[in-house]
Amino acid sequence: MSQRQVLQVFEQYQRARTQFVQAVAELAARPQNVETLQNAGVMSLLRPLLLDVVPTIQQTAALALGRLANYNDDLAEAVVKGDILPQLLCSLSEQNRFYKKAAAFVLRAVGKHSPQLAQAVVQCGALEMLVICLEDFDPGVKEAASWALGYIARHNSELSQAVVDAGAVPLLVLCIQEPEIALKRIAASTLSDISKHSPELAQTVVDAGAIAHLAQMILNPDAKLKRQVLSALSQIAKHSVDLAELVVEAEIFPVVLTCLKDSDEYVKKNGATLIREIAKHTPEGIPPLCACLIEEHEDHIKAAAAWALGQVGRHTPEHARAVAVANVLPTLLAMYMDTRSSEDLQMKAKKALKNILQKCTYLPALEPLLHDAPPNIMKHIVGQFSKVLPHDSKARRLFVTTGGLKKVQEIKAEPGSLLQEYINTINNCYPEEIVRYYSPGYSEILLERVENYHPVL
Repeated sequence: MSQRQVLQVFEQYQRARTQFVQAVAELAARPQNVETLQNAGVMSLLRPLLLDVVPTIQQTAALALGRLANYNDDLAEAVVKGDILPQLLCSLSEQNRFYKKAAAFVLRAVGKHSPQLAQAVVQCGALEMLVICLEDFDPGVKEAASWALGYIARHNSELSQAVVDAGAVPLLVLCIQEPEIALKRIAASTLSDISKHSPELAQTVVDAGAIAHLAQMILNPDAKLKRQVLSALSQIAKHSVDLAELVVEAEIFPVVLTCLKDSDEYVKKNGATLIREIAKHTPEGIPPLCACLIEEHEDHIKAAAAWALGQVGRHTPEHARAVAVANVLPTLLAMYMDTRSSEDLQMKAKKALKNILQKCTYLPALEPLLHDAPPNIMKHIVGQFSKVLPHDSKARRLFVTTGGLKKVQEIKAEPGSLLQEYINTINNCYPEEIVRYYSPGYSEILLERVENYHPVL
């Protein structure tokens, strides 16, 4: 047997391995094949191919495993139980960029399903390898590593802390400064996933200098990047007054308001959420939103501002008062009742009114609405008076002198309705003759009594 014939055997074996692993990777991309592949024992056949002498076979084996693990948690569990993760990481640092990307994909596909599976990824030493990949020259490797770290961190604060302890945060902050948009997106998303769990984790992200770089990207034309940037800033700002103020200090106003008129729904939503998270801690977010509500011409921007103000106001009576004092309620009511307003604006204005009214106990801001509100809004206004007046004698007196009690007597409520109950509660706060005096038609009754009265001489 010649040397050529001997080598031919090896070549055939290599071709067969290549064909096998490529076919499995293609089959694994289609969900209907996954169960058959699993039943055929595909995991144990792919495992040794991760250490194959041919780099393309290694990469394709990793890709196939990633696709399988991505499909459901049972297959991800099979990757863990089959001892595949240590094999995957065995020579990761010496491998080329294609293998590194495929390996990071497997780690992400396993870790995404549950905290337990993410913990298995951490326990096999994957975090250190992923952090090394964040320093790789190739942006695709950095992106794959960042994605895997985000999927691990998003589960809970313990896993997030493990990602922080592995040294990922400063490198992720460097990644958001890279020119590649895809890398910026994933790195911002991962910083968001780390920040969301606790003030301490958010502070770690802040200490690495993330806020300034994130704030600069609010005006980036890429919608998917803006979504992640706004989300990350929201996850930082939500925890405390100090963190919210640090985000405001990065000069996100007024630029963040442009996000409320973005064509991308998620940018609009995340922009409004960021404003809400700031305003819930500090009133600095309310004036720009009010200005937006009054000065903007387009209904969808007004609707976004109305939604955000509703989210702020529903928080606590203090928040509702801060919004009400800014004279927002009459504007929202006018927008809701204006037939020229878009359906979306009318709906958002109505919802915002309800959210603010249900928390607002500052009666001077509510009283002007008694004269204009339709019945479905009126019940929320009268409801707030019925909560406050029984416990506040000064407010009771004011309610009479400003004409509030008279207005309440003019409201035509359905007998037995919630609105009628609220009116009864208010009336029970006053002597019967006062209520009678301010009831519609009572002046006519008095005049009739004057006419029919026979002077006592």
